[in-house]
Amino acid sequence: MTARRLRWAAWPVLAVLAAAIPAAGTAGAAAAPAATVTVNARAGLATVPDTGIGINHAVWDSQLGTDQVADLFGAAGVRTMRYPGGSYGDIYHWKDNTAPGGYVAPNTDFDTFMGGVRRAGAQPIIIANYGTGTPQEAADWVRYANVTKGYGVKYWEIGNELYGNGHYGANWEADNHADKSPTAYANGVVAYADAMKAVDPGVKIGAVLTTPANWPDGIVGSGDTATWNQTVLSIAGPHIDFVILHWYPTGSTAAEALTKPEQIGDMIYAAREQITRYAGPNAGRIGISMTETNTPVGMDTQPGALFAADTYSSLLANGVFTVDWWDTHNGGTKLSTVAGYPDYGDSGLLSSATCLDGGVCEPALNTPFAPYYGLKMLSTFARPGDQFVQAAADDPLVGAHAVRRPNGDLAVLLLNEDPDQARAVTLNYAGYTPAAGAPQVFTFTNGATAISSAATGTSGAQTLPPYSLTTVVLHPAATASGGPGAPGQPTATATDRTATISWPAAAPGAHPIAKYEVYRQLGAVSEQWGETTGTSLDVGNLVPGSRYTINVLARDTAGNVSASSPPLTLTTGAPATSSCTVRLTDVTDWASGFVGGIHVTGTGVVGDWTLTFSWPTARQHLTGGWSGTWAQNGSTVTVSSSSPPAAGVDVGFTADYSGPNILPTAFTLNGVLCAAG
Repeated sequence: MTARRLRWAAWPVLAVLAAAIPAAGTAGAAAAPAATVTVNARAGLATVPDTGIGINHAVWDSQLGTDQVADLFGAAGVRTMRYPGGSYGDIYHWKDNTAPGGYVAPNTDFDTFMGGVRRAGAQPIIIANYGTGTPQEAADWVRYANVTKGYGVKYWEIGNELYGNGHYGANWEADNHADKSPTAYANGVVAYADAMKAVDPGVKIGAVLTTPANWPDGIVGSGDTATWNQTVLSIAGPHIDFVILHWYPTGSTAAEALTKPEQIGDMIYAAREQITRYAGPNAGRIGISMTETNTPVGMDTQPGALFAADTYSSLLANGVFTVDWWDTHNGGTKLSTVAGYPDYGDSGLLSSATCLDGGVCEPALNTPFAPYYGLKMLSTFARPGDQFVQAAADDPLVGAHAVRRPNGDLAVLLLNEDPDQARAVTLNYAGYTPAAGAPQVFTFTNGATAISSAATGTSGAQTLPPYSLTTVVLHPAATASGGPGAPGQPTATATDRTATISWPAAAPGAHPIAKYEVYRQLGAVSEQWGETTGTSLDVGNLVPGSRYTINVLARDTAGNVSASSPPLTLTTGAPATSSCTVRLTDVTDWASGFVGGIHVTGTGVVGDWTLTFSWPTARQHLTGGWSGTWAQNGSTVTVSSSSPPAAGVDVGFTADYSGPNILPTAFTLNGVLCAAG
């Protein structure tokens, strides 16, 4: 939480020049290590929204709304700006532009902010004051914004990190309510939503959740009956349109920090599962936003640019509708050298021109730091309307993302996270044939102050400089005219071993649709599950307790193949009936480990028995257990006992986790798959 404390600080503006620091050396002459990247155009992910690339703006920032900042954001492709600034959202009063207990810079009122938003070609996300405000104050803001001024502000958050109001011990978020429980917040969200939608039924209301595996996720507070997320979703779910996550991963080195985006797929899956389980009917309409994130290492240097591009791409590919960097200006905190360049510990995208102890100063005011170029590269790579498709590398220091554009072009974003060596990358494609010739390549290298562009390399081979971001834009070898449209969003009903997948029909092009093909994603490889002339398919031989991501493609009578449908993720569970039942309970959780309780019944089991399950992720590990003999081998966990299970036996364990704690759902007793207890 140390990075977020800076949100309370006034932001000093000093027009100074940066200290001269030598640039990093160039890579040696040795041959670059080789890596292979596979791009699978059949494996479709989420479509890039028009709100995807976002930033935070704050009323304590004297540059808020200025033309220079707005133009920088417009040039970087920023589409969303959040206001009035993190925790300031719970002390800020919009009518008189004040924040009692905090600093508000001159000329930072709501209208000034909206002027900058419009100049940049973006749209706003507004934090309505829950901590020290009222539903009426928020409703008046909606009326002023959308009725009086006609700004059309669509997205409204109800407060900021209200789980930090002291209820769980830590207290950084202002909250004047006597009751600071998740129940009180959830009821407050309902009151705010009702008041604000009475003014403008078209506004979208967001509620604050804890991010899976980040404090206080999984913790049940004193006097509560459930976690923050379960409580808020159960009460406020029918009244909200999106949820709000914040993610500040930990890490002591740049290399460690750059591994953290690997958790994002499980993080968003876990959040979506909670929404589905607790938010009531039609929970699929509820979107997910990530309105604050930043890197723990290299905030102003190349690791920050790499982290930003990887994190935004991963979140957007997983269906998050906006990702908002913390923040625009923040001020330096500590000077260090990262990959040969000065890093000021400044979480802003743009320099505040502050000076640190020893007289070392940041660059001139509004000079972009490296993460700014990470966002600018992202907007070059993934445009609204593009569809993410699967891409993967065989080298852990090479990252890969890809999008397919509506015009048939393919863009591939490549990250070299090795600070010392280039990578000679071979690119392979599935479901796509690129045109011959040198593609257009955009590159941002360590220490650069601009993104370069050139036609270089080939569609099958590129060299990535050390610590760099590279976007390769490809055209198709042949553009098929009149091909079929993509099938609609698939849905499924699943058992323990089977699933029925259905989808809306695709629009035919110049030729009739001959059939639909259903594919399972296996990283950057697809496995065809079947094909049909109809719009549903039954599949079998699935593994209980497993997660599958599916796409559907249409093929017409001329052999033209559509773009991929949106993805469907389904999870198989336990059988409806069995000779045994198992109920797993997360008894106590502390956001990095938990106590699990398992209740086992087994009809006809005599003598010794063994219960077996597998962890859903590689980041979960058994640390101890009782009422049986516990062991873990790889991801498989066993507990053995001789206590007769016919009437029910309780066993328990402790486990650690790093990253989202997705619980197992399939258990076997002496090799028999058990039903849910």
